Amino acid sequence: MPLCKLPASGLTINYDEAGSGPALVLLHAFPFDHTMWEPQLAALAGVARVIAPDLPGFGESTAAPFAIEGVADLVAEFLGALNVPKATVCGLSMGGYVALALARTHADKLAGLILADTRAGVDDSAAKANRDKAIATVTEKGTAALFEGMAPKVLSEHTHASKPEVVARAKAIVAKQPAASVAAALAALRDRPDANAGLKDIAVPTLVIVGEYDIVTPPLYAAHLAGQIRGSALVHIPGAGHLSNIENAEAFNDAIKSFLAHSK
Repeated sequence: MPLCKLPASGLTINYDEAGSGPALVLLHAFPFDHTMWEPQLAALAGVARVIAPDLPGFGESTAAPFAIEGVADLVAEFLGALNVPKATVCGLSMGGYVALALARTHADKLAGLILADTRAGVDDSAAKANRDKAIATVTEKGTAALFEGMAPKVLSEHTHASKPEVVARAKAIVAKQPAASVAAALAALRDRPDANAGLKDIAVPTLVIVGEYDIVTPPLYAAHLAGQIRGSALVHIPGAGHLSNIENAEAFNDAIKSFLAHSK
């Protein structure tokens, strides 16, 4: 996999890419790495230059202090290092929080925005408490143990019943992630800023995607995003839960292909 040394921060970002043309940057969910985008790298290479980085501390990228807006700054620096002046940025879940931060602080880097299985709001007190419990779990028992509790929530019953290979692949990716990086990301998710105020200012073509059975960021949250972002489109992914890009990759990829075609 190629590595990119960021000149200002000094971090090394591991990434994969495929295809050519307008840049499409894929920002992964928590607690995964860029390999969750394998079904997209192959399928979308014919319509875009698809770039999938490991966020700091995940996969093979250098660990760094982790905060959502700080990660957005690093993604902007990463794009500059790759000589990508503008990109359509697709973020799923945690990656969506980073994409929304990019829209707030580096709007000049965006040609388009894809927000998948994510939300604009912050954690309430109960959710913050659950993040703290998760930090304790991953610190004491490791990342694989954390995902055992997450799996029923992030993957739909349909996926568990009919696509055991998808479940196994997700677990394998998560198990590789360093516990310290996962704990740092949990704290960042707990403390992330509210993105609602900036939704009305998003001026690039925007697609909102949500799995029809997503119980982590349900379709109602996706409808809120689409309702606040002018001119945005909303697509529901059949049979999918929170990880819609791997649970129904064909429908997810078709949604992005259609969006890119109409955004030219």
